[in-house]
Amino acid sequence: MRARLAHAAGERGLLDVVYRTIDTELGPLLLAATPVGLVRVAYAVEGHDQVLADLAERIGPRLLHAPERLDQAAQQIGEYLRGDRHSFDLPLDLSLASGFRHTVLAHLQAIAYGSTASYATVAAAAGSPRAVRAVGTACARNPLPVVVPCHRVVRSDGSMGQYVGGVTAKQALLRLEASQAA
Repeated sequence: MRARLAHAAGERGLLDVVYRTIDTELGPLLLAATPVGLVRVAYAVEGHDQVLADLAERIGPRLLHAPERLDQAAQQIGEYLRGDRHSFDLPLDLSLASGFRHTVLAHLQAIAYGSTASYATVAAAAGSPRAVRAVGTACARNPLPVVVPCHRVVRSDGSMGQYVGGVTAKQALLRLEASQAA
């Protein structure tokens, strides 16, 4: 019944956001999508209920738990976390990022699997070499962690830096990629 409701509402353009959670080695991840594409991936430490409230405020109040609508995203994230996928082929909705943060997200996607780049390198690539802190903020507010790989950005001295999912999650993602890229 729910699947039919979600399908009918989607067909009529009555949904702003569909969402689901998936269990991963990194803990439960919330996945949310608009009709444009995947708009949000959230770690449990961000508070899934708070993330949904934020989506309702920023995108629209018509949210529906519709897991089947996010099967492709869930599958690709699972494949990535198993080491079977090195890039994502998903439609993305980057409407939660604007200005310089949007520019940074575009540059994050160019960092190769198994590689890292410094905040300074990303700032220079984004056209503002002195905006190192702004790159850090863009990474911290990345609405699509894992899929848009902000975990690949490290400090100039090679140390981890912070990560929205926690340093342990960042280390796990970098270890996964290093083991697969070798």
